[in-house]
Amino acid sequence: MKVEARIFEILAMFFVVMGIIYAICTFFYRTGVEWTGAVCMFFAGGLALIAGTYFRFVARRVEIRPEDYEDAEVEDGAGELGFFSPHSYWPIMIAGAAALFAVGFASANLWFAIALVFVIIGSVAGLVFEYHVGPEKH
Repeated sequence: MKVEARIFEILAMFFVVMGIIYAICTFFYRTGVEWTGAVCMFFAGGLALIAGTYFRFVARRVEIRPEDYEDAEVEDGAGELGFFSPHSYWPIMIAGAAALFAVGFASANLWFAIALVFVIIGSVAGLVFEYHVGPEKH
């Protein structure tokens, strides 16, 4: 996880530095600083810093992986990577409900959008608890 943390921290620094350069370069243009782009750059840096901080925090709790060694070989990472659900329909339901929510919200059909918020929450709950109920329960 240290590699991922380092990547996101470098991205955060890049976006902040580019935001400063962008603000300085647009300041000397005709209309002054173009704040939308500068703020977006700083927000992108903040989001990358959030992800990097999360990975740095998780790296302390997770055992060292082959990716964290400088001299690791490809075959060091061989083996089982985890469990992935082969037959789950919940992600499709979440995506469909989110798409319909966006259409309802964009068309100002607020009752439809509000109803779909509950469908999204129910679908996410179904995905999270998929293997805690029913015949798949272990």
